[in-house]
Amino acid sequence: MKFFKLPDLGEGLQEAEIIEWNVAPGDTISTDQLLVTVETAKAIVEIPSPQAGIIAATFGQPGDIVHLGEPLLEFVSDETDNATVVGELQTTSPQANIDEHFIIGSPEVPRHHRSIRATPAIRALAERLKVDISKVSGSGQQNLITVEDVERVARLESEKGPSTPLKGVRRFMSLAMSASRAEVVAVTINDDAQLGNWRTQEDATIRLLRAMVAACQAEPLLNSWFDAEAMTYRSLTTIDVGMAVDTPGGLFVPVLRDVANRRDKDLRSGLNRLKKDALKRRIPVDEMQKPTITLSNFGTIAGRYANPVIVLPTVAILAAGVIRDEVCAVEGKPKVVPVMPLSLSFDHRLITGGEAARFMAALKDSLEG
Repeated sequence: MKFFKLPDLGEGLQEAEIIEWNVAPGDTISTDQLLVTVETAKAIVEIPSPQAGIIAATFGQPGDIVHLGEPLLEFVSDETDNATVVGELQTTSPQANIDEHFIIGSPEVPRHHRSIRATPAIRALAERLKVDISKVSGSGQQNLITVEDVERVARLESEKGPSTPLKGVRRFMSLAMSASRAEVVAVTINDDAQLGNWRTQEDATIRLLRAMVAACQAEPLLNSWFDAEAMTYRSLTTIDVGMAVDTPGGLFVPVLRDVANRRDKDLRSGLNRLKKDALKRRIPVDEMQKPTITLSNFGTIAGRYANPVIVLPTVAILAAGVIRDEVCAVEGKPKVVPVMPLSLSFDHRLITGGEAARFMAALKDSLEG
């Protein structure tokens, strides 16, 4: 017998959600045959078999979370050693440095996950009351689940209906936001850009990207990665913009590469493809890795100003609200012009207020030109 475990999917990811099994116990399979489809913080990943053999058992159902090193399935075979690497998936060292394992929208998940501490009697009570004990938080010593904890959840489910566990993209977003709140010293500044000089049918997102390039060139430190534990930072020369994309399944942040050196038509084509892939939840893994700064263009939906959340190791995120017509002073006279509200959050552990303000000034100059 041989167990095949969830492999290291790279980039510090420590868990995945089972989406669909492509094999079943008793199946005879070949090397590289698709075993299971899982969802990570980055994308949906199809895991192939490292060997030929017969499936003895599978572990977990669609929707279950599997952690790194936990068994996915069992082979009827004893000819080879346990496998943990599949196909072209590359393993990474737990000691990988900041350049190698951080991605926007998907922090490194803690290597330990919450264990369920409950006595057999408590587990039996949960089963009798039809309570999923994995949804119960223990209030006893060392997080031990008590009778009162189980009864509280049973009462809530009876009165309010069952709770829905966070899974997939929303789960990883929650982890990323919690990590940001716990670690980043975030400050947000707001301003408006007057767009009176824009041509008819101007592509607002492309103009924003061009303005971000100008601002990063004026204040390069905002295009950096920061490692607070080592107290080091890396100011990056290439500008890779994480583009927040709203989808029914949650927030994806694919990365638009080397924005400074691409033509407008190429950028628009790349944006359209990233959005299409995000909506299909089929974004290539390498397009969810290592942004240097982030753009949230929520103004395509609604809203004026925001307090956008920075995700490590980046140190800045720009948000743009709805463009509105407003009466402004133009050459000393009132004039109705389109105005774009801007919100810039920066990590004050590395970035000073002056640097952020100069970034904003350069951004406005580019947008208003």
